[in-house]
Amino acid sequence: MISTHSHNTLTWINAISPTKEEILNLKERYSLPALVADELFSPTPRSKVDRYKDVLYLILHFPITGSSGRVQKEIDFVIGKDFIITAHYEEMSILSQSASLFTDGTFLGKEQSPTHTGFVFFHLMHELYRQVLLELDTVNDSLGLIEDQIFDGKERKMVEVISDTNRVIVDFKQALRFHGEVLKSFESAGVDFFGKEFTFHLRGIIGEYNKIQNALDGHKEILRDLRETNDSLLSNKTNEAMRILTVLSFIILPLTLIAGIFGMNATFMFISSLSDFFAIVAGMLGGAISMLLFFRKKKWI
Repeated sequence: MISTHSHNTLTWINAISPTKEEILNLKERYSLPALVADELFSPTPRSKVDRYKDVLYLILHFPITGSSGRVQKEIDFVIGKDFIITAHYEEMSILSQSASLFTDGTFLGKEQSPTHTGFVFFHLMHELYRQVLLELDTVNDSLGLIEDQIFDGKERKMVEVISDTNRVIVDFKQALRFHGEVLKSFESAGVDFFGKEFTFHLRGIIGEYNKIQNALDGHKEILRDLRETNDSLLSNKTNEAMRILTVLSFIILPLTLIAGIFGMNATFMFISSLSDFFAIVAGMLGGAISMLLFFRKKKWI
């Protein structure tokens, strides 16, 4: 499906899962290079930027949350001087909403009379990265929850939560891992294509990406510290349990030995009355209490 939006002399074509016929029509109407048209037929697993005589072509992937969870969604940008084509293979509400605001100039903000579509791409990337930052807020909320739960004595429960949060961060980094290199290449090509006066906007796009990268690095570092703290507390609890079990085993072992000895069916055993039995039990309890007091004095328990 293709929707076309115009503002002044600029045109934005938003293509959602375009058919072969629609791509061929776009190729003919906007004189697209054959290689670009071929790339639009199906998703491409790698991000890249290519410079042609009359167009710039970028492929970028974004971590977008959909009905089936967070996935990497590809957006192809074909940028001419007076037109921009955004092609994607799944519905992306942010693109549809932005395109609908483009006609009346609302999407462009203060730049009501842009001279080329580089400004459209600048604002579009700003919106896409803003959406990514909003989704990263869920990670920030998870980090706060993990910290509270760790120091509330729920270390074991947090092991799985920490792993899930780490997976979310990995998903973001996986989707955005090529953006830095692609945007640097686009900056060089964009200066030649749009002119040196557009350098500020090109660097602004890289600045928006750097905000996300810094946020991801910060979340990753905080999560690593929380994991180490959680592991340390779990280890201390495990060591404490093992220490108590060791002390109990040491106390019970001689008592078990005594009970075993006097439980043997032998004629020389001197248990001949009930009072003898209670004397042995009292001796065993006395020995156990003595060992407990000794361990407490040594601060082993």
